[in-house]
Amino acid sequence: MPNKIVSIVIPENEPIKDYLPGSSERKALKEELKRRKSVVYDIPMFINGKEVRTDETIDLYPPHELSHKIGYYHKGKKEHVHQAIDAALSARAQWANMHWEDRANIFLKAADLISGPYRASINAATMLAQSKNVYQAEIDAVCEFADFLRFNVHFASEIYREQPISVPNIRNTMEYRPLEGFVYAITPFNFTAIAGNLPLAPALMGNVVVWKPSFTQLYSAWTVMEILREAGLPDGIINMVFTDPIETSAIILSHPEFSGVHFTGSTGVFNSLWKMIGENLDKYRSYPRIVGETGGKDYILAHKSADIDVLSTAILRGAFEYQGQKCSACSRAYIPKSIWDKTWEKMYAALKTFKVGNVEDFSVIMGAVISEDSYKRIGNYIAHAKENPNNIIMYGGGYDKKIGYFVEPTVILTKDPKSVTMTEEIFGPVLTIYVYDDEVESLDSIVELIDNTSAYALTGAIIAHDTYVIEKLKLGLTNTSGNFYINDKCTGAVVGQQPFGGARKSGTNDKAGSKWNLLRWVSPRTVKENFTPPKYYTYPYMSEE
Repeated sequence: MPNKIVSIVIPENEPIKDYLPGSSERKALKEELKRRKSVVYDIPMFINGKEVRTDETIDLYPPHELSHKIGYYHKGKKEHVHQAIDAALSARAQWANMHWEDRANIFLKAADLISGPYRASINAATMLAQSKNVYQAEIDAVCEFADFLRFNVHFASEIYREQPISVPNIRNTMEYRPLEGFVYAITPFNFTAIAGNLPLAPALMGNVVVWKPSFTQLYSAWTVMEILREAGLPDGIINMVFTDPIETSAIILSHPEFSGVHFTGSTGVFNSLWKMIGENLDKYRSYPRIVGETGGKDYILAHKSADIDVLSTAILRGAFEYQGQKCSACSRAYIPKSIWDKTWEKMYAALKTFKVGNVEDFSVIMGAVISEDSYKRIGNYIAHAKENPNNIIMYGGGYDKKIGYFVEPTVILTKDPKSVTMTEEIFGPVLTIYVYDDEVESLDSIVELIDNTSAYALTGAIIAHDTYVIEKLKLGLTNTSGNFYINDKCTGAVVGQQPFGGARKSGTNDKAGSKWNLLRWVSPRTVKENFTPPKYYTYPYMSEE
Protein backbone atom coordinates (compact mmCIF):
# COMPACT_ATOMS: atom_id res chain seq x y z
CA MET A 1 0.00 0.00 0.00
CA PRO A 2 1.32 3.50 -0.85
CA ASN A 3 -0.31 5.09 2.24
CA LYS A 4 2.88 5.11 4.27
CA ILE A 5 5.93 7.31 4.72
CA VAL A 6 9.14 5.37 5.22
CA SER A 7 11.94 7.00 7.20
CA ILE A 8 15.12 6.95 5.09
CA VAL A 9 18.15 6.73 7.35
CA ILE A 10 21.01 9.02 6.34
CA PRO A 11 23.57 6.54 5.01
CA GLU A 12 27.18 6.16 6.05
CA ASN A 13 29.93 5.38 3.57
CA GLU A 14 30.65 1.67 3.25
CA PRO A 15 33.80 0.88 5.29
CA ILE A 16 36.82 -0.21 3.25
CA LYS A 17 38.15 -3.61 4.26
CA ASP A 18 41.94 -4.01 4.61
CA TYR A 19 42.39 -7.57 3.28
CA LEU A 20 45.24 -8.16 5.69
CA PRO A 21 46.93 -11.59 5.78
CA GLY A 22 44.80 -14.02 7.77
CA SER A 23 41.62 -11.91 7.50
CA SER A 24 38.32 -13.53 6.55
CA GLU A 25 37.77 -11.13 3.64
CA ARG A 26 41.19 -11.95 2.18
CA LYS A 27 40.51 -15.67 2.41
CA ALA A 28 37.07 -15.31 0.80
CA LEU A 29 38.42 -13.19 -2.06
CA LYS A 30 41.31 -15.58 -2.74
CA GLU A 31 38.87 -18.48 -2.89
CA GLU A 32 36.56 -16.57 -5.24
CA LEU A 33 39.44 -15.65 -7.55
CA LYS A 34 40.45 -19.30 -7.65
CA ARG A 35 36.88 -20.42 -8.34
CA ARG A 36 36.43 -17.91 -11.14
CA LYS A 37 39.72 -18.92 -12.73
CA SER A 38 38.49 -22.52 -12.80
CA VAL A 39 35.39 -21.80 -14.91
CA VAL A 40 34.62 -20.05 -18.19
CA TYR A 41 31.67 -17.65 -17.86
CA ASP A 42 29.00 -17.67 -20.55
CA ILE A 43 27.77 -14.04 -20.59
CA PRO A 44 24.51 -13.32 -22.43
CA MET A 45 22.75 -10.05 -23.05
CA PHE A 46 19.78 -9.37 -20.79
CA ILE A 47 16.58 -8.09 -22.38
CA ASN A 48 13.12 -8.01 -20.79
CA GLY A 49 14.26 -10.25 -17.97
CA LYS A 50 15.61 -12.94 -20.29
CA GLU A 51 19.12 -14.07 -21.09
CA VAL A 52 19.76 -13.57 -24.81
CA ARG A 53 22.43 -15.57 -26.62
CA THR A 54 23.60 -15.36 -30.24
CA ASP A 55 25.68 -17.38 -32.65
CA GLU A 56 28.62 -14.95 -32.36
CA THR A 57 30.73 -15.07 -29.19
CA ILE A 58 33.80 -13.09 -28.19
CA ASP A 59 36.35 -14.48 -25.72
CA LEU A 60 37.41 -12.58 -22.60
CA TYR A 61 40.85 -12.60 -20.96
CA PRO A 62 42.29 -10.73 -17.97
CA PRO A 63 44.46 -7.84 -19.28
CA HIS A 64 47.29 -9.10 -17.04
CA GLU A 65 47.03 -12.77 -18.11
CA LEU A 66 46.23 -13.02 -21.81
CA SER A 67 46.71 -16.79 -21.86
CA HIS A 68 43.81 -17.52 -19.48
CA LYS A 69 40.26 -17.41 -20.84
CA ILE A 70 37.75 -16.39 -18.16
CA GLY A 71 34.62 -16.09 -20.26
CA TYR A 72 32.93 -15.15 -23.50
CA TYR A 73 30.05 -12.86 -24.34
CA HIS A 74 27.33 -13.05 -26.96
CA LYS A 75 27.59 -10.19 -29.42
CA GLY A 76 24.24 -8.69 -30.40
CA LYS A 77 22.82 -7.24 -33.59
CA LYS A 78 20.50 -4.37 -34.52
CA GLU A 79 17.38 -6.34 -33.69
CA HIS A 80 18.55 -6.70 -30.10
CA VAL A 81 18.72 -2.93 -29.71
CA HIS A 82 15.14 -2.65 -30.96
CA GLN A 83 14.07 -5.44 -28.61
CA ALA A 84 15.70 -3.66 -25.67
CA ILE A 85 13.93 -0.39 -26.50
CA ASP A 86 10.57 -2.15 -26.85
CA ALA A 87 11.07 -4.00 -23.56
CA ALA A 88 11.92 -0.79 -21.73
CA LEU A 89 8.94 1.10 -23.11
CA SER A 90 6.58 -1.77 -22.28
CA ALA A 91 7.80 -1.79 -18.66
CA ARG A 92 7.76 1.97 -18.26
CA ALA A 93 4.21 2.69 -17.06
CA GLN A 94 4.13 0.12 -14.27
CA TRP A 95 7.60 1.05 -13.06
CA ALA A 96 6.88 4.80 -13.15
CA ASN A 97 3.65 4.32 -11.19
CA MET A 98 5.28 2.12 -8.57
CA HIS A 99 5.61 3.88 -5.22
CA TRP A 100 9.11 5.34 -5.04
CA GLU A 101 9.85 3.75 -1.69
CA ASP A 102 9.20 0.30 -3.15
CA ARG A 103 11.55 1.08 -6.03
CA ALA A 104 14.11 2.29 -3.50
CA ASN A 105 13.94 -0.96 -1.54
CA ILE A 106 15.27 -2.85 -4.56
CA PHE A 107 18.35 -0.65 -4.73
CA LEU A 108 18.93 -0.76 -0.99
CA LYS A 109 18.78 -4.55 -1.14
CA ALA A 110 21.28 -4.50 -4.02
CA ALA A 111 23.63 -2.37 -1.90
CA ASP A 112 23.42 -4.90 0.93
CA LEU A 113 24.12 -7.76 -1.48
CA ILE A 114 27.18 -5.92 -2.86
CA SER A 115 28.62 -5.19 0.56
CA GLY A 116 27.61 -8.61 1.92
CA PRO A 117 27.30 -11.96 0.14
CA TYR A 118 28.46 -10.63 -3.27
CA ARG A 119 31.47 -8.71 -1.94
CA ALA A 120 34.08 -11.27 -2.93
CA SER A 121 32.32 -11.98 -6.22
CA ILE A 122 32.14 -8.41 -7.51
CA ASN A 123 35.67 -7.68 -6.29
CA ALA A 124 37.08 -10.76 -7.99
CA ALA A 125 35.20 -10.00 -11.21
CA THR A 126 36.58 -6.46 -11.23
CA MET A 127 40.13 -7.61 -10.52
CA LEU A 128 40.03 -10.13 -13.36
CA ALA A 129 38.13 -8.07 -15.91
CA GLN A 130 39.80 -4.72 -15.33
CA SER A 131 43.17 -5.66 -13.76
CA LYS A 132 42.55 -3.75 -10.53
CA ASN A 133 44.51 -4.59 -7.43
CA VAL A 134 42.53 -5.64 -4.39
CA TYR A 135 42.36 -2.16 -2.86
CA GLN A 136 41.31 -0.46 -6.10
CA ALA A 137 38.62 -3.09 -6.62
CA GLU A 138 37.35 -2.76 -3.05
CA ILE A 139 37.00 1.04 -3.13
CA ASP A 140 35.28 0.87 -6.51
CA ALA A 141 33.18 -2.25 -7.00
CA VAL A 142 32.04 -2.57 -3.39
CA CYS A 143 32.32 0.67 -1.45
CA GLU A 144 31.58 3.29 -4.11
CA PHE A 145 28.92 1.15 -5.76
CA ALA A 146 27.09 0.50 -2.49
CA ASP A 147 27.47 4.19 -1.61
CA PHE A 148 25.92 5.25 -4.92
CA LEU A 149 22.88 3.07 -4.27
CA ARG A 150 22.34 4.09 -0.64
CA PHE A 151 23.04 7.79 -1.05
CA ASN A 152 20.92 7.99 -4.21
CA VAL A 153 17.95 6.68 -2.22
CA HIS A 154 18.64 9.28 0.47
CA PHE A 155 18.91 12.09 -2.10
CA ALA A 156 15.75 10.90 -3.86
CA SER A 157 13.86 11.12 -0.57
CA GLU A 158 15.05 14.72 -0.18
CA ILE A 159 13.93 15.56 -3.71
CA TYR A 160 10.46 14.07 -3.27
CA ARG A 161 10.13 15.82 0.08
CA GLU A 162 10.88 19.23 -1.42
CA GLN A 163 7.49 20.84 -2.00
CA PRO A 164 6.25 24.34 -2.87
CA ILE A 165 4.50 26.73 -0.50
CA SER A 166 0.77 26.33 0.07
CA VAL A 167 -1.47 29.17 1.26
CA PRO A 168 -4.91 29.21 2.91
CA ASN A 169 -7.47 27.30 0.84
CA ILE A 170 -4.89 26.28 -1.78
CA ARG A 171 -2.68 23.20 -1.74
CA ASN A 172 0.36 23.20 -4.01
CA THR A 173 2.38 20.06 -4.65
CA MET A 174 5.24 19.04 -6.91
CA GLU A 175 5.28 15.66 -8.63
CA TYR A 176 8.69 14.44 -9.79
CA ARG A 177 7.75 12.41 -12.85
CA PRO A 178 10.24 10.16 -14.64
CA LEU A 179 11.11 11.24 -18.16
CA GLU A 180 8.80 10.22 -21.01
CA GLY A 181 10.45 7.45 -22.98
CA PHE A 182 13.66 5.61 -22.15
CA VAL A 183 17.20 6.48 -21.06
CA TYR A 184 20.37 5.32 -22.82
CA ALA A 185 23.25 4.45 -20.43
CA ILE A 186 26.74 4.16 -21.92
CA THR A 187 29.28 3.01 -19.35
CA PRO A 188 33.10 2.84 -19.23
CA PHE A 189 35.54 0.06 -18.40
CA ASN A 190 37.41 1.65 -15.54
CA PHE A 191 34.87 1.74 -12.70
CA THR A 192 32.40 -1.02 -11.91
CA ALA A 193 30.59 1.47 -9.67
CA ILE A 194 30.10 3.91 -12.56
CA ALA A 195 28.97 1.07 -14.81
CA GLY A 196 26.28 0.30 -12.24
CA ASN A 197 25.33 3.85 -11.31
CA LEU A 198 24.73 5.19 -14.81
CA PRO A 199 21.74 2.91 -15.53
CA LEU A 200 20.60 2.65 -11.90
CA ALA A 201 20.37 6.36 -11.02
CA PRO A 202 17.74 7.07 -13.71
CA ALA A 203 15.96 3.79 -12.88
CA LEU A 204 15.62 4.78 -9.21
CA MET A 205 13.72 7.89 -10.31
CA GLY A 206 11.26 5.75 -12.27
CA ASN A 207 12.93 5.62 -15.69
CA VAL A 208 13.57 2.60 -17.89
CA VAL A 209 16.98 2.05 -19.44
CA VAL A 210 18.89 0.52 -22.33
CA TRP A 211 22.39 -0.14 -21.01
CA LYS A 212 25.44 -0.63 -23.23
CA PRO A 213 28.49 -1.41 -21.11
CA SER A 214 32.06 -1.28 -22.37
CA PHE A 215 33.11 -4.53 -24.04
CA THR A 216 36.20 -4.62 -21.80
CA GLN A 217 34.04 -4.53 -18.65
CA LEU A 218 31.34 -7.06 -19.56
CA TYR A 219 32.69 -9.71 -17.20
CA SER A 220 32.02 -7.58 -14.11
CA ALA A 221 28.95 -5.92 -15.68
CA TRP A 222 27.32 -9.35 -15.74
CA THR A 223 27.91 -9.68 -12.00
CA VAL A 224 26.13 -6.34 -11.56
CA MET A 225 23.17 -7.73 -13.49
CA GLU A 226 23.16 -10.90 -11.38
CA ILE A 227 22.95 -8.76 -8.24
CA LEU A 228 20.08 -6.67 -9.64
CA ARG A 229 18.15 -9.81 -10.52
CA GLU A 230 18.56 -11.18 -7.01
CA ALA A 231 17.54 -7.81 -5.57
CA GLY A 232 14.20 -8.12 -7.39
CA LEU A 233 14.52 -5.64 -10.25
CA PRO A 234 11.47 -6.24 -12.49
CA ASP A 235 11.81 -7.34 -16.11
CA GLY A 236 12.43 -4.68 -18.74
CA ILE A 237 13.61 -1.91 -16.40
CA ILE A 238 17.29 -2.24 -17.32
CA ASN A 239 18.11 -4.02 -20.57
CA MET A 240 21.77 -4.80 -21.23
CA VAL A 241 22.99 -5.13 -24.82
CA PHE A 242 26.39 -6.04 -26.27
CA THR A 243 26.04 -4.39 -29.67
CA ASP A 244 28.13 -2.26 -32.01
CA PRO A 245 28.50 1.18 -30.37
CA ILE A 246 27.99 3.28 -33.51
CA GLU A 247 25.06 1.19 -34.73
CA THR A 248 23.46 1.16 -31.28
CA SER A 249 23.69 4.93 -30.87
CA ALA A 250 22.31 5.52 -34.37
CA ILE A 251 19.21 3.44 -33.57
CA ILE A 252 18.64 4.82 -30.08
CA LEU A 253 19.32 8.48 -30.84
CA SER A 254 16.89 8.47 -33.73
CA HIS A 255 14.03 6.95 -31.70
CA PRO A 256 11.16 9.34 -30.89
CA GLU A 257 10.94 8.01 -27.32
CA PHE A 258 14.62 8.63 -26.53
CA SER A 259 14.55 10.81 -23.42
CA GLY A 260 18.15 11.10 -22.26
CA VAL A 261 21.69 9.75 -22.24
CA HIS A 262 23.80 9.00 -19.16
CA PHE A 263 27.39 8.75 -20.34
CA THR A 264 30.94 8.31 -19.12
CA GLY A 265 33.67 7.99 -21.71
CA SER A 266 35.79 10.00 -24.11
CA THR A 267 35.15 13.61 -25.04
CA GLY A 268 35.18 12.73 -28.73
CA VAL A 269 32.40 10.16 -28.36
CA PHE A 270 30.35 12.51 -26.18
CA ASN A 271 30.69 15.28 -28.75
CA SER A 272 29.47 12.93 -31.48
CA LEU A 273 26.47 11.87 -29.38
CA TRP A 274 25.55 15.50 -28.69
CA LYS A 275 25.79 16.26 -32.42
CA MET A 276 23.58 13.29 -33.34
CA ILE A 277 21.00 14.35 -30.75
CA GLY A 278 20.97 17.87 -32.18
CA GLU A 279 20.45 16.54 -35.69
CA ASN A 280 17.49 14.44 -34.51
CA LEU A 281 15.71 17.02 -32.33
CA ASP A 282 12.66 17.16 -34.60
CA LYS A 283 12.05 13.45 -34.06
CA TYR A 284 11.80 13.46 -30.26
CA ARG A 285 8.71 13.71 -28.11
CA SER A 286 10.72 15.74 -25.56
CA TYR A 287 14.06 17.50 -25.44
CA PRO A 288 16.47 14.79 -24.22
CA ARG A 289 18.58 15.16 -21.09
CA ILE A 290 22.29 14.98 -21.92
CA VAL A 291 24.43 14.03 -18.92
CA GLY A 292 28.06 13.14 -19.41
CA GLU A 293 31.42 12.88 -17.69
CA THR A 294 34.29 12.68 -20.14
CA GLY A 295 38.03 13.19 -19.94
CA GLY A 296 40.55 15.01 -17.85
CA LYS A 297 44.08 16.35 -17.92
CA ASP A 298 44.33 16.58 -14.19
CA TYR A 299 47.07 18.40 -12.34
CA ILE A 300 48.90 18.80 -9.06
CA LEU A 301 50.47 22.17 -8.33
CA ALA A 302 53.04 22.44 -5.55
CA HIS A 303 54.17 25.56 -3.71
CA LYS A 304 57.56 25.89 -2.07
CA SER A 305 55.82 25.62 1.32
CA ALA A 306 54.59 22.10 0.49
CA ASP A 307 55.33 19.15 2.75
CA ILE A 308 57.63 16.96 0.61
CA ASP A 309 56.19 13.68 1.93
CA VAL A 310 52.63 14.83 1.26
CA LEU A 311 53.56 16.05 -2.22
CA SER A 312 55.42 12.93 -3.35
CA THR A 313 52.66 10.64 -2.02
CA ALA A 314 49.90 12.67 -3.70
CA ILE A 315 51.71 12.57 -7.03
CA LEU A 316 52.53 8.86 -6.93
CA ARG A 317 49.08 7.76 -5.83
CA GLY A 318 47.31 10.25 -8.07
CA ALA A 319 49.30 9.31 -11.17
CA PHE A 320 49.81 5.56 -10.90
CA GLU A 321 46.98 3.96 -8.93
CA TYR A 322 44.98 1.78 -11.30
CA GLN A 323 47.63 2.36 -13.96
CA GLY A 324 46.51 5.99 -14.39
CA GLN A 325 43.24 4.79 -15.95
CA LYS A 326 41.06 7.18 -14.00
CA CYS A 327 39.45 10.29 -15.45
CA SER A 328 40.81 12.03 -12.36
CA ALA A 329 44.37 10.68 -12.54
CA CYS A 330 47.23 13.13 -12.15
CA SER A 331 48.99 13.32 -15.52
CA ARG A 332 50.72 16.70 -15.15
CA ALA A 333 52.48 18.24 -12.17
CA TYR A 334 54.04 21.62 -11.53
CA ILE A 335 56.79 21.64 -8.92
CA PRO A 336 58.96 24.58 -7.82
CA LYS A 337 62.69 24.33 -8.44
CA SER A 338 63.41 25.06 -4.79
CA ILE A 339 61.94 21.72 -3.64
CA TRP A 340 62.30 19.61 -6.79
CA ASP A 341 65.44 17.68 -5.84
CA LYS A 342 64.02 16.57 -2.49
CA THR A 343 60.66 15.71 -4.07
CA TRP A 344 62.24 13.59 -6.78
CA GLU A 345 64.44 11.82 -4.25
CA LYS A 346 61.30 10.69 -2.38
CA MET A 347 59.47 9.76 -5.58
CA TYR A 348 62.36 7.79 -7.02
CA ALA A 349 62.89 5.81 -3.83
CA ALA A 350 59.21 4.86 -3.82
CA LEU A 351 59.02 4.05 -7.55
CA LYS A 352 61.86 1.54 -7.18
CA THR A 353 59.61 -0.45 -4.84
CA PHE A 354 56.58 -0.46 -7.15
CA LYS A 355 55.53 -3.99 -8.07
CA VAL A 356 53.81 -4.34 -11.46
CA GLY A 357 52.19 -7.63 -12.37
CA ASN A 358 49.26 -9.99 -11.87
CA VAL A 359 46.78 -8.37 -9.46
CA GLU A 360 45.96 -11.75 -7.94
CA ASP A 361 49.27 -11.22 -6.13
CA PHE A 362 48.17 -8.88 -3.34
CA SER A 363 51.62 -7.25 -3.13
CA VAL A 364 51.14 -5.75 -6.61
CA ILE A 365 50.32 -2.05 -6.82
CA MET A 366 49.91 -1.84 -10.63
CA GLY A 367 48.29 -4.31 -13.00
CA ALA A 368 47.99 -4.15 -16.77
CA VAL A 369 46.26 -1.53 -18.89
CA ILE A 370 42.85 -2.55 -20.16
CA SER A 371 43.39 -3.52 -23.81
CA GLU A 372 45.78 -3.76 -26.74
CA ASP A 373 44.40 -0.51 -28.18
CA SER A 374 45.12 1.25 -24.91
CA TYR A 375 48.56 -0.36 -24.71
CA LYS A 376 49.45 0.85 -28.21
CA ARG A 377 48.14 4.37 -27.60
CA ILE A 378 50.10 4.77 -24.36
CA GLY A 379 53.21 3.32 -26.01
CA ASN A 380 52.94 5.88 -28.81
CA TYR A 381 52.83 8.74 -26.29
CA ILE A 382 55.91 7.39 -24.50
CA ALA A 383 57.76 6.97 -27.81
CA HIS A 384 56.85 10.53 -28.82
CA ALA A 385 58.06 11.83 -25.46
CA LYS A 386 61.40 10.04 -25.86
CA GLU A 387 61.92 11.72 -29.25
CA ASN A 388 61.29 15.22 -27.86
CA PRO A 389 64.62 16.91 -26.96
CA ASN A 390 62.80 18.94 -24.30
CA ASN A 391 62.02 15.79 -22.34
CA ILE A 392 63.94 13.49 -20.03
CA ILE A 393 62.52 10.08 -19.07
CA MET A 394 63.19 10.15 -15.34
CA TYR A 395 61.71 6.71 -14.67
CA GLY A 396 60.11 3.86 -16.59
CA GLY A 397 59.31 4.27 -20.25
CA GLY A 398 59.10 0.54 -20.93
CA TYR A 399 56.16 -1.63 -21.95
CA ASP A 400 55.70 -5.31 -22.76
CA LYS A 401 52.73 -7.48 -23.77
CA LYS A 402 54.16 -11.01 -23.77
CA ILE A 403 52.06 -11.93 -20.73
CA GLY A 404 49.68 -8.99 -20.43
CA TYR A 405 49.37 -5.34 -21.41
CA PHE A 406 51.97 -4.02 -18.97
CA VAL A 407 53.28 -0.46 -19.04
CA GLU A 408 55.87 0.73 -16.55
CA PRO A 409 55.07 3.73 -14.36
CA THR A 410 56.64 6.48 -16.46
CA VAL A 411 57.79 9.91 -15.29
CA ILE A 412 58.73 12.52 -17.89
CA LEU A 413 60.53 15.75 -16.97
CA THR A 414 59.85 18.44 -19.56
CA LYS A 415 61.16 21.91 -20.29
CA ASP A 416 58.07 22.62 -22.41
CA PRO A 417 54.87 23.01 -20.32
CA LYS A 418 52.80 22.85 -23.52
CA SER A 419 54.32 19.60 -24.79
CA VAL A 420 52.05 16.80 -25.98
CA THR A 421 52.12 14.76 -22.77
CA MET A 422 51.34 17.90 -20.74
CA THR A 423 48.27 18.76 -22.82
CA GLU A 424 46.64 15.57 -24.15
CA GLU A 425 44.79 12.93 -22.14
CA ILE A 426 46.79 9.68 -22.14
CA PHE A 427 44.75 7.51 -19.75
CA GLY A 428 47.69 5.47 -18.63
CA PRO A 429 50.58 5.43 -16.13
CA VAL A 430 52.39 8.41 -17.66
CA LEU A 431 53.15 11.53 -15.61
CA THR A 432 54.81 14.65 -17.00
CA ILE A 433 56.41 17.16 -14.63
CA TYR A 434 57.28 20.78 -15.30
CA VAL A 435 59.72 22.27 -12.80
CA TYR A 436 59.15 26.00 -12.59
CA ASP A 437 61.77 28.43 -11.34
CA ASP A 438 60.03 29.97 -8.36
CA GLU A 439 62.62 32.75 -8.20
CA VAL A 440 61.83 33.85 -11.77
CA GLU A 441 58.33 32.64 -12.64
CA SER A 442 55.51 34.15 -10.59
CA LEU A 443 52.84 31.98 -9.02
CA ASP A 444 50.27 33.95 -11.02
CA SER A 445 51.96 32.93 -14.27
CA ILE A 446 51.87 29.24 -13.28
CA VAL A 447 48.17 29.54 -12.39
CA GLU A 448 47.54 31.07 -15.82
CA LEU A 449 49.59 28.31 -17.44
CA ILE A 450 47.53 25.59 -15.74
CA ASP A 451 44.29 27.34 -16.65
CA ASN A 452 45.18 27.61 -20.35
CA THR A 453 47.07 24.36 -20.96
CA SER A 454 44.12 21.97 -21.24
CA ALA A 455 40.56 22.02 -22.53
CA TYR A 456 39.54 19.82 -19.61
CA ALA A 457 38.44 20.86 -16.12
CA LEU A 458 37.84 17.70 -14.11
CA THR A 459 40.18 17.51 -11.09
CA GLY A 460 43.09 19.44 -9.71
CA ALA A 461 45.09 19.64 -6.50
CA ILE A 462 47.40 22.05 -4.73
CA ILE A 463 50.00 21.11 -2.15
CA ALA A 464 51.01 23.99 0.12
CA HIS A 465 51.34 24.89 3.79
CA ASP A 466 51.08 28.70 3.48
CA THR A 467 47.46 29.66 4.23
CA TYR A 468 47.49 32.83 2.13
CA VAL A 469 48.94 30.92 -0.81
CA ILE A 470 46.25 28.26 -0.50
CA GLU A 471 43.51 30.91 -0.64
CA LYS A 472 45.19 32.62 -3.60
CA LEU A 473 45.48 29.37 -5.56
CA LYS A 474 41.97 28.24 -4.68
CA LEU A 475 40.61 31.46 -6.20
CA GLY A 476 42.96 31.60 -9.16
CA LEU A 477 42.23 28.01 -10.19
CA THR A 478 38.44 28.28 -9.74
CA ASN A 479 37.51 27.19 -13.26
CA THR A 480 40.20 24.56 -13.80
CA SER A 481 38.37 21.68 -12.11
CA GLY A 482 35.02 20.48 -10.85
CA ASN A 483 36.72 18.61 -7.99
CA PHE A 484 39.52 20.51 -6.25
CA TYR A 485 41.79 19.11 -3.56
CA ILE A 486 44.00 20.86 -1.04
CA ASN A 487 46.95 18.88 0.33
CA ASP A 488 45.68 15.65 -1.16
CA LYS A 489 45.87 13.74 -4.43
CA CYS A 490 43.46 14.66 -7.21
CA THR A 491 41.69 11.27 -7.22
CA GLY A 492 39.42 9.40 -4.83
CA ALA A 493 36.12 11.30 -4.68
CA VAL A 494 33.79 9.70 -2.13
CA VAL A 495 30.02 9.57 -2.66
CA GLY A 496 28.24 11.93 -0.29
CA GLN A 497 31.49 13.76 0.48
CA GLN A 498 32.87 15.01 -2.85
CA PRO A 499 30.19 14.81 -5.58
CA PHE A 500 32.11 14.12 -8.78
CA GLY A 501 32.15 15.86 -12.14
CA GLY A 502 33.90 18.52 -14.17
CA ALA A 503 33.18 21.30 -16.63
CA ARG A 504 34.66 22.57 -19.88
CA LYS A 505 35.43 19.51 -22.04
CA SER A 506 35.23 17.21 -19.01
CA GLY A 507 31.45 17.00 -19.17
CA THR A 508 28.21 18.53 -17.98
CA ASN A 509 29.26 18.57 -14.28
CA ASP A 510 26.03 16.98 -13.08
CA LYS A 511 27.83 15.51 -10.08
CA ALA A 512 27.35 11.74 -9.87
CA GLY A 513 26.21 10.62 -6.46
CA SER A 514 24.26 13.78 -5.64
CA LYS A 515 20.83 15.39 -5.93
CA TRP A 516 22.19 17.34 -8.91
CA ASN A 517 22.39 14.15 -10.96
CA LEU A 518 19.06 12.65 -9.88
CA LEU A 519 17.21 15.86 -10.72
CA ARG A 520 18.26 15.38 -14.35
CA TRP A 521 16.13 12.23 -14.53
CA VAL A 522 12.81 13.75 -13.49
CA SER A 523 10.35 16.11 -15.13
CA PRO A 524 8.45 18.02 -12.43
CA ARG A 525 4.73 18.73 -12.56
CA THR A 526 3.21 21.40 -10.33
CA VAL A 527 -0.30 20.67 -9.08
CA LYS A 528 -2.52 23.42 -7.63
CA GLU A 529 -5.73 22.41 -5.86
CA ASN A 530 -8.12 25.25 -4.99
CA PHE A 531 -10.49 24.44 -2.10
CA THR A 532 -12.55 27.64 -2.55
CA PRO A 533 -12.53 28.33 -6.27
CA PRO A 534 -14.14 31.57 -7.55
CA LYS A 535 -17.64 31.27 -8.94
CA TYR A 536 -17.84 34.49 -10.95
CA TYR A 537 -15.38 36.30 -13.20
CA THR A 538 -15.38 39.75 -11.60
CA TYR A 539 -12.73 41.12 -9.20
CA PRO A 540 -13.24 43.52 -6.24
CA TYR A 541 -11.59 46.43 -8.06
CA MET A 542 -14.41 46.38 -10.60
CA SER A 543 -16.95 47.60 -8.01
CA GLU A 544 -18.71 50.94 -8.49
CA GLU A 545 -17.45 54.00 -6.53
